[in-house]
Amino acid sequence: MARYALAIDIGASGGRHMLGCVEGGRLRLEEAYRFQNGLTERGGHLCWNLSELWSHIINGLRACKKMGKIPASLGVDTWAVDYVLLNGKMERLGDSVAYRDSRTAPYVDHIPQETLYARTGIAFQPFNTIYQLMSTPPELLRAARHLLMIPDYFHYLLCGKCCNEVTNASTTALLDPLTRGWDAETVAMAGLPASLFGENPLPPGTRLGGLRGEIADLVGFDCEVILPATHDTGSAFLATPMQAEGSAILSSGTWSLLGVELAAPLRSEAARAAGFTNELGYGGNVRFLRNIMGLWMVQCIRQELGGQYTYAQMADMALACGAYTETVDATDPRFLAPASMTGEIRAALAERNAPPPRNTGELLSCVLHSLAKAYANAVDDLRGLTGKGIDALHIVGGGCKNHVLNQWTADATGLPVHTEPEECTALGNIMAQLLAQGQWQNAAEARACVGQSVRGRTYLPTEGA
Repeated sequence: MARYALAIDIGASGGRHMLGCVEGGRLRLEEAYRFQNGLTERGGHLCWNLSELWSHIINGLRACKKMGKIPASLGVDTWAVDYVLLNGKMERLGDSVAYRDSRTAPYVDHIPQETLYARTGIAFQPFNTIYQLMSTPPELLRAARHLLMIPDYFHYLLCGKCCNEVTNASTTALLDPLTRGWDAETVAMAGLPASLFGENPLPPGTRLGGLRGEIADLVGFDCEVILPATHDTGSAFLATPMQAEGSAILSSGTWSLLGVELAAPLRSEAARAAGFTNELGYGGNVRFLRNIMGLWMVQCIRQELGGQYTYAQMADMALACGAYTETVDATDPRFLAPASMTGEIRAALAERNAPPPRNTGELLSCVLHSLAKAYANAVDDLRGLTGKGIDALHIVGGGCKNHVLNQWTADATGLPVHTEPEECTALGNIMAQLLAQGQWQNAAEARACVGQSVRGRTYLPTEGA
């Protein structure tokens, strides 16, 4: 009988419960439940509806029970940087304001970026947790006794264990990447209560225990809660079946995260100036990567068009207008939450006197060429900063389905581009659970299993591109 692990994999636009097990040497996935997610405006801020997400988590567990496929373990992964504050009674304080909200703007210059990077290795982003906490109303901070990142809050609701996991905690810009513990000096510089940063975060693979009794009764079964790499990018990197030592990884979805795995953080001034961050990964490694705006730009354009085209159709429209090669800077924060993505792209092009796109196809061609160029720039900078040769690029996540972007990326980087797995975050989540249960001896064995379980495709640079 198959032994299932359950990944509760929640992204900015939706989530799913994915069951995984190893059969015949292959890691197999099965979707048990899927749901929508999104931002709501409350009190003038963009917020997550955590109560609704919690209802979906419970409904997904019930769906597993209904299927007759009871997981032996589960773990939650989400996006990074966002958090929950709890009082002494473990009650949630205030709303969970989302990273796309603009509340941090007055606080981003309070600590010199050079100082913060030298201590934490986290690249400047206006939505980093440190700035979000600095912008939190003082009365909420005074009342708070616990800080939990979003996935860790759900783990607490599931099993009663109040703790943070290190891959997500590292994105706060409040962690020392060498000790993997909270950095007291950074906390003090930010003027935050030291009491919120007590126990150091735990590594992925930590076993937290069974479900609370009331939760087990509610869903109809008990199972173990095991920490995955709760930052979805950490799970995605773990699930990448590396084909060569000199490979870079691109986790492609709403965000594009392009980087390499290092044994130790690289906190040089050159790395900071180039916009690279040092996020902690599974097994003690460091994900040295650059944040690029990603397919968020395409998602916004699709919404502005009333959702009339599928993403595959939009990729084909870009290809048909591929001769339009004007680009914008896909790392520019101006594209984080514009009133109109179409308008913002046109404005960026106009500022450098570039000919404007004449139709939607040319607009989409601009976006995909811009992303490919940003990927190529990141690869070049990785070579220079790390001194490592990069011979291939692995694209994982939902973006690996965009065949046009994959080919243009191969052309822009001059590298073979290997794709799959698409379901990398759920796979990485499940891999961490199964590794904790002894399914494999190490991450290399787990990655080899993934490589045997997915059918990827390789894109080679077009001759003369």
